[in-house]
Amino acid sequence: MDLSFTRSVTEPLVRGFTEAGFSLYLVGGTVRDAMLGVESEDLDFTTSARPDDIEKILKGLGGPLWDMGRDFGTLGTILHGDDRQWQVEITTFRADTYQADSRKPEVRFGDRIDDDLLRRDFTINAMAVNCEDFSLVDPFRGQVDLLEGVLRTPSTPEMSFSDDPLRMMRAARFSSRFGFRPVPEIIAAMQNMADRLSIISQERIRDELSKLLLTDSPRVGLDILVRTGLADQFLPELSAMQLEVDEHHHHKDVYQHSLTVLDQAIALEKQRNHSPDLVNRLAALLHDIGKPKTRRLEAGGKVSFYHHDVVGAKMARSRLAKLRYPKEVVESVAQLIELHLRFHGYGEAQWTDSAVRRYVRDAGEELERLHMLTRSDCTTRIRAKAERLRRAYDELEWRIDELAAQEELDAIRPDLDGNQIMEILGIGPGREVGQAYGFLLERRLDRGPVSVEEATAELRTWWEQTAASSHRDS
Repeated sequence: MDLSFTRSVTEPLVRGFTEAGFSLYLVGGTVRDAMLGVESEDLDFTTSARPDDIEKILKGLGGPLWDMGRDFGTLGTILHGDDRQWQVEITTFRADTYQADSRKPEVRFGDRIDDDLLRRDFTINAMAVNCEDFSLVDPFRGQVDLLEGVLRTPSTPEMSFSDDPLRMMRAARFSSRFGFRPVPEIIAAMQNMADRLSIISQERIRDELSKLLLTDSPRVGLDILVRTGLADQFLPELSAMQLEVDEHHHHKDVYQHSLTVLDQAIALEKQRNHSPDLVNRLAALLHDIGKPKTRRLEAGGKVSFYHHDVVGAKMARSRLAKLRYPKEVVESVAQLIELHLRFHGYGEAQWTDSAVRRYVRDAGEELERLHMLTRSDCTTRIRAKAERLRRAYDELEWRIDELAAQEELDAIRPDLDGNQIMEILGIGPGREVGQAYGFLLERRLDRGPVSVEEATAELRTWWEQTAASSHRDS
C-alpha cells in the first residue's frame, strides 16, 4: 500500500491534531484505492476530535474551511503539495443509530476507531491508517476481502442495509466497478430487504444508478439489481424486459439484448474517444422498454412489437422524470429511443439526399449518440447480417459527411427567413408565415439549398396556389 504521496501533504494536519491530543486516521476509499494502486483525488479522515475542535485546528493551519455538515461531524479544507491540491474531509468518530422508517440517523459521536469502522458499508471501506505511524487498522479483514475480490459487510448485511438501504445499490455498483462478488449473505439480504429502498429519496437512487451506469462494466451490477428485486423498486421496466423474447427469436431475450447493447455502446464510446456518457448509456439500456407493452402474437407464431419506439420513449420520459433526472437528460434519452429504429425503416434502399437530410434534422444535436445507439443495437450472431448492417451504416455516415461538406446539415433551415417571407408576400406575422416557412423547409429537405431568387419564385407559386385553393373551398 503506497500512501507516501500523502505524507508531506498531511504532515501539518497530523501535527495539529496530535499536539491537541487527538488521533487522526485516513479512512475509507482513500485506503482502499491505495491498496489497489490508485492515487485518490480526495482524502477522507476520521478523528477523535469533536467538530468544534476540528474547526479550531483547521483555522490554526490557516487554510480554507468548509462546514460540510457540522451536525454530522464533518468539516473540510484544502491541502496543497507537489504542485497539486487535495480536497479533505474530516469527520468525528461516529456510532450512529437508525430508526427503521428513516434514513436519517440519530447522530452519536464515538470514541473508538473500531466502532466507527463497524458502521461503514463494506469491509473494503472499513480500513483506516493511523496518521502518526501509518499503521493499518483493519478489524474486519477488509484487506483480505480486497485481495480475494469479495464484497462483505463489517456487521451483518441486515444491520448494514437497515442503517442505509442505499448500500444495497452500492453493492451492485462496487461489483461492477471492482469486479468483486458479493457474498451469498449480501445477496440474500438484498432480496429480503429490497422494499426497504422505498425510504430512500429518488435523487439518491438516481445518483447511485448513474454512478453504476458510468462504470466500465455496468452489466454485472445491473444484473444483480434485477436478480435481487431491487430494480423493481425504482426501474421495474428493466426487469419486465426479461419476460420478452425479441421478434427475431434469437438466443437472447429483450433484457439480455439490452445489456449487450449497453456493452456495445460503451465499447463505441471508447473507440470514438468519448468520455463515459450517461445519456448514451441510459438510451442503450432503455431503448426497448416499450416492447413488453407492445408485444403482439401474429399469425404463424411471429411476435411483433409495433411502435415500441414511440411507446418506449414515452415510458422512458416518465420513469426518468420520476427519478429526478434533469430535463435535458430525459428529453435526450427519449428522443434517442424514439429514433432508434429510424435507420432500419429505410431497409436496403439507397439513401436519397432528402432522406439523409431528414435523418440529420430529426436527430439534431443527438446525431452522434444516435449513430452509436443504432450501431450498438445490432447484436445478431449471423456474421453476414451483422457485416451488412455495419456497411450500411458506414455508408449512411459517409453520406452525411459528404452532404455536410456541401450544405449546412447541422442547421437545416429554409432558404428564406420569416422577415423575407412577409416582405415577399406582403403579409404580417401570423399563421400564414408559419405555413410558408414549413413549405420552404420541406422543399429545402427535398432538394437541398437553392438561390434566393429560386426560393422566392417557388414561394410565390405556392402562395398563389394556396390562395386559389382557399378561394375554391370557400
